[in-house]
Amino acid sequence: MAENTEKIDIKTVFEQKAQIVNKVIASAVKDFAGIPEKLRGAIEYTLSAPGKRIRAAVVLLCCETVSGSVNKDAEFAAAAVEMVHTYSLVHDDLPAMDDDDFRRGRPSCHKAFDEATAILTGDALLTMAFELLSTKISKPSKAVEMIKTLAQAAGPAGMVAGQVSDLSAQNGAGAGDDLHNIHINKTAKMFAASALLGAIAADASQQQKDLLGRFGLKLGLGFQIADDILDVSSTSTQLGKTAGKDAKQGKLTYPSVFGLEESKKEACRIADEAAQIIDCLGSNAAILKELVFILLRRTR
Repeated sequence: MAENTEKIDIKTVFEQKAQIVNKVIASAVKDFAGIPEKLRGAIEYTLSAPGKRIRAAVVLLCCETVSGSVNKDAEFAAAAVEMVHTYSLVHDDLPAMDDDDFRRGRPSCHKAFDEATAILTGDALLTMAFELLSTKISKPSKAVEMIKTLAQAAGPAGMVAGQVSDLSAQNGAGAGDDLHNIHINKTAKMFAASALLGAIAADASQQQKDLLGRFGLKLGLGFQIADDILDVSSTSTQLGKTAGKDAKQGKLTYPSVFGLEESKKEACRIADEAAQIIDCLGSNAAILKELVFILLRRTR
């Protein structure tokens, strides 16, 4: 994939988007009354971990692509996406799931607190996300569309389905089609939802929603393939979580099925397809195209 020739400081863009989302999240959590002290501490612990806020950034960038700026609806939607994503990480790290002691460079929630608190923290984050959308979005019709979009991506036919299939495929003989479906459900659908939430926030046309939804799906698939590659090529320090766990747990990954070099080629092919989808959006989509390139080349 060719790099974007425009000078875009994507690191600064990410930092700016993360700052926006972090402020919204911190303010939103404070507004939730009646949360027990221990649970609030665990919620704040997981949400304040130094994550990249990539999915949240996709929400904001897609809103900007359509309307030229970020609005409050996009900010709240980005915060909701990050809450759902963080819930999935808290549960993913549990001993019954992927059993990881570290996340984002710090002890996982169940290690910093305990397993029961971690389970309840994930439960809380998931429901808080939908309460945020139901109470903070400017128009009821827009809120309903956002809630439906996020619920479908995160639910039993989306991210949860992907996790079920991922666990079932451990130490089994999986094929490429199985792997593709796992990554589409577990990761790509949440990226597609993030792109769609940004489009919805910007009052995008149906054509724009369709384009950005397809873009998000390809972006998410490419992101997960790159993640598979990183698990075998990066260190735990670089990743902020335990490296090499996929192979140890017998996970179905692109390198385990296709080999490392073919996986890299596939990631590049998917990235090219993602960029081509939004070609018709012209210069407005320059940062989104750069995002594709950066996520493909990332080291953590």
